[in-house]
Amino acid sequence: MPAIEFPPLASSLESLHRDGIVAAPAGLGLIRVAGDDAATFLHTQLTNAVEDLSAGDSARLAGYCSPKGRLQASFLMWRDAEGIVLQISADIQPAIQKRLAMFVLRAKAKLSDLSATHRILGVAGAGAEAALAAAGLPAPHGPLATASAARVTVIRLADADGEPRWQIVAPAEQADSLEQALAGRLTPASAGFWDWLEIRSGVPRIAAATQEQFVPQMINFELIGGVNFRKGCYPGQEVVARSQYRGTLKRRMWLVHGEGDVPAAAAEIFRPEDPEQPCGMIVNAAAAPEGGWDGLAELKIDAATGALRLGAADGLAVATRALPYEVPLPNEAQAAG
Repeated sequence: MPAIEFPPLASSLESLHRDGIVAAPAGLGLIRVAGDDAATFLHTQLTNAVEDLSAGDSARLAGYCSPKGRLQASFLMWRDAEGIVLQISADIQPAIQKRLAMFVLRAKAKLSDLSATHRILGVAGAGAEAALAAAGLPAPHGPLATASAARVTVIRLADADGEPRWQIVAPAEQADSLEQALAGRLTPASAGFWDWLEIRSGVPRIAAATQEQFVPQMINFELIGGVNFRKGCYPGQEVVARSQYRGTLKRRMWLVHGEGDVPAAAAEIFRPEDPEQPCGMIVNAAAAPEGGWDGLAELKIDAATGALRLGAADGLAVATRALPYEVPLPNEAQAAG
């Protein structure tokens, strides 16, 4: 497709609620894990169950932890006709793919870079389902439901800003024509607007700057289906289980808003009364249509109801906002958000 000059974010927000948008998300990579032992191998490595993942099942979130229980990567994963696909932040894909491959050993599983041959598109808003149908694609319903047609996988993502969203993963040779077909009924939006929708959905993504910073529960990963506490062992499993069952969790993730430039992942958050010790960290952030930025931030639970500042105790103010799902918090911290 020719280069597109995308509308301002505020205009894209209007289009989202009016007739829907189509975007090409940036910063995502895809790993294919194929072979007879692909599911068994991944089941021993990730925080979610994989052995019972079948083609046509819902997609699942999953994490890949260090032995200390800290997330090295987060995935959206699904099975198609050729194997299991792991969607990951592109900046950590090569290293994580190499690391996973080191542990394959005698298992019949082969990892390959699917990003080189496939593209990701996203559609959202009131007219998105009809646009998918007009392009000859299914629009699965239900949390992370998947459906496929003509080598294309469509995944129902979490709602954002009250609107439904779907992700399309297609071979590169089909993706351009699909994008054109969808743009005939939906308004093209920038990758930055899609990043903002991801923030508003409350689903975090681990990138290079935030590797090994969080136990899964610190970024609400178990609340959104990314951890299965009934599956077998995986790296860091004991730490993750202990955080869940011993009631020692002191940090959670909030939706936050601030003014000024969009902060980088891993930017620290402070309380004005404690300039020496950060009380939180930005997980992901994106420019907001109404100005400033929205983000997902990991915070000490006892700090989230007070004044917060970005970068330093005298930095710009950061305000917590409600996530689209309930976060269980102890005592007075329930009022946060």
